[in-house]
Amino acid sequence: MLRIRDAHYHDLLTMLNIYNQAVLDTTATFDLEVQTLEQRRIWFAHHGPRHPLVVAEEDGHVLGYCGLSPYGGKPGYRYTAEISIYIDQQQRGKGIGGELMRHILERAAKIGLHAVLAHITRGNEASVRLHERFGFTCVGCLREVGHKFGAWQDVLIYQYLVPAADAVGPGKA
Repeated sequence: MLRIRDAHYHDLLTMLNIYNQAVLDTTATFDLEVQTLEQRRIWFAHHGPRHPLVVAEEDGHVLGYCGLSPYGGKPGYRYTAEISIYIDQQQRGKGIGGELMRHILERAAKIGLHAVLAHITRGNEASVRLHERFGFTCVGCLREVGHKFGAWQDVLIYQYLVPAADAVGPGKA
C-alpha cells in the first residue's frame, strides 16, 4: 500500500538516486551533472515545516518524492512556494505523482501558502497533465532559458492559487 509521509534523512540516498536519474535522462531539471550526497544533504536541510519534503513509500521502498521550496528569496514572497516532484523511472505512470501532489497541496493550505509555482520544461506532457489535473494554470513561458541535451529548452510557468489561503496574507501572519 502506498503511503505518503515526511521525508527522513535515511531516505536521502534513494532520493538522490531518483533525482540523478532525472539529471541524466530528462529535462525535468537543468542540473547537467549528477549530484553528490553532500549536495543533497544541503538541499535537504533547507526543507522543514514551512517547506515540507514528502516521500511516497511502498513496502519500505521510496518510489518518489515531492517538496515545496522557497520562491524568490525575498520576504514579500513568503506566501509563495515552488513545487517539484520526482518519481523513480520504474514507477512513473502508476499514480504516485497524483498522490504526492494531493498531499503537498493539502499541506500548502495548512501552512498558509497562497500560491504554488511549477516550472515545467516544454515537452514534459506527463507533468503538464498532472499539474493541470490539480488546478494549476499556465501563466507564462520562458523561451529558450535552459540548455540541455544539445538544445534550447522552453520552461512553462504553472501557478496554483491555494484555496482557503485567503485567511492568511499580509497583516494576518
